[in-house]
Amino acid sequence: MLREGLVRVITESNAEVVAAVDNGEDLIEAVLRLKPDVSIVDVRMPPTFRDEGLRAAIEIRRRMPGTPILVFSQYVEERYAAELLEGGTSGVGYLLKDRVADIREFIVAVRRVANGETVLDPEVVAQLVTRRRRDERLSALTQREQEVLALMAEGRTNNAIAEQLFVSEGTVEKHIRGIFTKLGLEDQESVHRRVLAVLTFLRLGSEDHR
Repeated sequence: MLREGLVRVITESNAEVVAAVDNGEDLIEAVLRLKPDVSIVDVRMPPTFRDEGLRAAIEIRRRMPGTPILVFSQYVEERYAAELLEGGTSGVGYLLKDRVADIREFIVAVRRVANGETVLDPEVVAQLVTRRRRDERLSALTQREQEVLALMAEGRTNNAIAEQLFVSEGTVEKHIRGIFTKLGLEDQESVHRRVLAVLTFLRLGSEDHR
């Protein structure tokens, strides 16, 4: 029912659905063969309905780095979520089903991921955040810098972060410069440093989980 509903929603948004499958192996085969602009994947797929979809998404990104994938889940699968994001944050989304109540917002998220952006549910970020504190680099960040980095991990722009925190965009830029310095990313180009900062943030959550 969920798959059929998604097909209808996507089709009605003037996009073409090139395949709709019900298991991880068929998903991998379809993506490698058809190379869609974006794949929408349910974490729990047959036969066990545990994490087949997410593991298939990770395998797809391993074989075809940068392949845009938007993952749906009822709950946050911390270990695999971090592993998925460690493969690169470009063209990755992770949304909780209960939070996707607005079809228009969902379609926007799909298009953002297809365009290479990152779309993370705040709850996904929040659960990964709880496992990051043992690393000296992250513990060196101020509370505000940690908040800014968490919002960066959700894929928000500087302007969106400023609106969320009720500060100026210049203040956000100052905090980001501080984050880059404390994470040892000062010598990288700005665009790459932003991605590396988010990867550091998410990777350390995965390491603590192990």
